[in-house]
Amino acid sequence: MEIEDESRATRYTTLASGPDFRHELEIRRSRFITVMRRSGDEHTARDLVAGLRREFHDARHHCSAFVIGPDRMIQRSSDDGEPSGTAGIPMLEALIKRESSPGVTDLSDVAVVVVRYFGGILLGAGGLVRAYSESVSAALDLAPLVQRRRLRLCAIEVSHADAGRLDNELRNAGYVMAETRYEARHAVLRIAVADEPQVIAEAHARVAALTAGSSLLRPEATEWIDVPA
Repeated sequence: MEIEDESRATRYTTLASGPDFRHELEIRRSRFITVMRRSGDEHTARDLVAGLRREFHDARHHCSAFVIGPDRMIQRSSDDGEPSGTAGIPMLEALIKRESSPGVTDLSDVAVVVVRYFGGILLGAGGLVRAYSESVSAALDLAPLVQRRRLRLCAIEVSHADAGRLDNELRNAGYVMAETRYEARHAVLRIAVADEPQVIAEAHARVAALTAGSSLLRPEATEWIDVPA
């Protein structure tokens, strides 16, 4: 996917691709079922809410929050019948204040719903804030997270015979391999590097050294690519 020009971010943290992540807490006899989904748009986030309303149709509340976009420009929350400000906002704050590393708060493209089954004991406003915030934070502690980075794709044309060796050596050197395609006359390897002139120049030099100057690095488009957090 090509990068939108207006995005200033070059990286952010998100959920790993895969099924919805679920976690449950019991707080003073109430059940708080937290469900998180990787969501790159509002439609996907709202589908999560709608689906959980159907699945947990007998629950009292389906509170939600989501943050979307590399620059985290879309932020929404809903208390769904809980006292104003006691559920959706604490959930949203748990998302946007989550540190992926010390001092770095960059979690995005995440929708979360906390389904509450009332246990008969009133928690009070402060108790609800803590319960909904803790539910999201506890789920994030266990959820699989990845770093999503804006990288420059670069193509390398190489002979069929050398493609496997070069792929292996570039992987061992720490490069993210995006694709290998075998064409009639040669193979085309694509690596993804930080979109910075110095980094691209270093990758060019590495490829030249590994191929004795027979292959060159050709910068192409940028893409968002998942890498281990």
